[in-house]
Amino acid sequence: MQPSKLILFPFLGLIILSALVLPLDAGRAFFIFGDSLVDSGNNNYLVTEARADTFPYGIDYPTHTATGRFSNGLNIPDLISEYIGSEPPLPCLSPEHRGEKLLVGANFASAGVGILNDTGFQFVNIIRIDEQLQKFVEYQRKLSSHIGTEKAKELVNKGLVLITIGGNDFVNNYYLLPYSVRSREFSLPDYVNYLISEYKKILARMYDLGARRVIVTGTGPLGCAPAEIAMRSTNGRCARELMRAADLFNPRVEKALKELNSQFGSDVFISANSNRMHFDFVMNPRAYGFKTGKVACCGQGRYNGIGICNMLSNLCKNRNEYVFWDAYHPTERANQLIVNQMMTGTVDYMSPMNLSTILALDEIH
Repeated sequence: MQPSKLILFPFLGLIILSALVLPLDAGRAFFIFGDSLVDSGNNNYLVTEARADTFPYGIDYPTHTATGRFSNGLNIPDLISEYIGSEPPLPCLSPEHRGEKLLVGANFASAGVGILNDTGFQFVNIIRIDEQLQKFVEYQRKLSSHIGTEKAKELVNKGLVLITIGGNDFVNNYYLLPYSVRSREFSLPDYVNYLISEYKKILARMYDLGARRVIVTGTGPLGCAPAEIAMRSTNGRCARELMRAADLFNPRVEKALKELNSQFGSDVFISANSNRMHFDFVMNPRAYGFKTGKVACCGQGRYNGIGICNMLSNLCKNRNEYVFWDAYHPTERANQLIVNQMMTGTVDYMSPMNLSTILALDEIH
């Protein structure tokens, strides 16, 4: 891992320290793209099975109601919003997303999507990533009408962007069926190459649309999800082939971000090693205060990893003891640990810098 190339001003350490305690950028817009890990309710407005709008989803959310977040409570965008001193952006499809709410940003994420447009085809009606980018364009038009073109451009340029995508391209595409269309078309290394080439196009398009600070997460340890252990493992260990997929994909994402930053001449894209963040407490849950890193809190069957989480599922009493909320998604507490690493993690977790450093540098400028 290469050390950060930042040259820190003598007083920057004090500013970074204060950033860990107080939100520096109150009012900074926040834009979210990706899949169910960061969807805050867009799929509620779509006719699709990829939604989380029924109990017990949201059981620990402040309103104790299902909001469309694939969590027992807050998700990653909610927790980052707390750090930057802002309310969470509304789903772009929400009828309330207008007027002053536009200034907060927007969440364009949609459960089930991937880098490729054929990923998640079984969910039919979802906002695929190219559509999410088009909705970003539409959002900027609305924003310009509200505050003027120049102010809208400045708000977007100074905004923070999060994109979380890629996992579904494996679990809901390449490995969805024993012999999927993509697995017959590509060997796994060639498929990863194809994904990376398409991902770079998406990120370059995002830059063209005005994004200048983009947190890019890799996939988590895909084979360690309760669903994959239940379906593919006979000994309770993480499913080997999906772990291989993550191990091939994530380093390539980080390399691609370095190439894009070199192309654009600045640290636009920040790599968040969510695979390592999550793997830490999946492999050693008790060290982080969890009881288990394999069994989902809500589900049925082996490891509570079979089927969907609903009101008929087994439901754990203490969600804080579980890494996984359902067959694929982290609990609020696990999300909090991931966001903590995003904020203050070393270059092993956040490259070339963590979010606290970003906030401090941008405050100076």
